[in-house]
Amino acid sequence: MIAILDPNYLGFPPVETAHESGILAIGGALTADWLRLAYQHGVFPWFEDGEPITWWAPNPRMVVELATFKPSKSMRNILNRALFQVTFNTHFEAVITQCQQVKRQGQNGTWITDEMLTAYCELHQLGYAKSVEVWQEGRLVGGLYGVDVGHGVFCGESMFSLVSNASKVAFHQLIQQLREENYQLLDCQVYNPHLELLGAVEIPRETYMTYLHDKK
Repeated sequence: MIAILDPNYLGFPPVETAHESGILAIGGALTADWLRLAYQHGVFPWFEDGEPITWWAPNPRMVVELATFKPSKSMRNILNRALFQVTFNTHFEAVITQCQQVKRQGQNGTWITDEMLTAYCELHQLGYAKSVEVWQEGRLVGGLYGVDVGHGVFCGESMFSLVSNASKVAFHQLIQQLREENYQLLDCQVYNPHLELLGAVEIPRETYMTYLHDKK
């Protein structure tokens, strides 16, 4: 049964109660406090403009296991050619705005509403939401953003690319950075064939939750 959340009461039901579709709850509020609690409990928001706030805890979960990840030979060649310059966490609002506005094949609109954009920018100001920026000749041509959950887990949210391979570079440079900082998992949330090609795999929700509960 999908829970209905009171926006005046901050809290989520256990992820095990999620509907088989992955939907855990509807309602609540889209603020930094709600977002922080959601990610700490294996939950994330995903809905389109005009729909109620919908919180997800899917089973299985799409992730990149950082200890075993290996970039493809073609990706290594792209990285070695140094076609792009990469920065971290310097233009968060520009990245999430591009993620909101860039047209995507097969999509009529965006799931990043203005309310969501504002909430994640607030989360960034608090130090929890972070970005990767990819530049070419001084122009922002790709990037991604996500939420640093702690316990060695980073939740990727969305990425964009204005030129070929820019978002792939952001993805791989994030992985390299996370590995250097001894993270264990890049959470990609739900199955996506493009992410699978980049090296993401599905794991049981129960396994994912053990990462979040790891106190190392």
